[in-house]
Amino acid sequence: MVDESASVGIANFNLMKSFLSQLVARLDIDSGNTRVGLAAFSSYVGTAINLNAHSTVARLQKAIRSLPKAGSHGINIGTALAYVRTRMLTSAAGDRSNALNVVAVFTAGRSYNVTASRVSIKFAELYMSPVEIEIIMTRETR
Repeated sequence: MVDESASVGIANFNLMKSFLSQLVARLDIDSGNTRVGLAAFSSYVGTAINLNAHSTVARLQKAIRSLPKAGSHGINIGTALAYVRTRMLTSAAGDRSNALNVVAVFTAGRSYNVTASRVSIKFAELYMSPVEIEIIMTRETR
């Protein structure tokens, strides 16, 4: 999950895309063992890349590089986690029942709906087994 809110800024959004491109280069994607999806969020959320959209590192990196920054003000991590759980971690979107799911959140700040975010994380921990959720915070680099 990638924060595209106004607080990120275009320079930091591009840094995040560069980091993600380098990260996926280290994953076992070409063999089919690893799938990567991406949701972009701010006050709303949407699927940028489904789990079954790209089967090679090169295609996934190209898709990541072409991501537009279209976010608005506000960060709603709770809604984004619920979206990933109900829309992206499904067999129709490429999820595999025998594979471990890892959800990473890259954000520039706190969710404006902290209670919903905590509930979503707790729900994910309880009901999305086996799932790991990692919250990774970024800050302005300037």
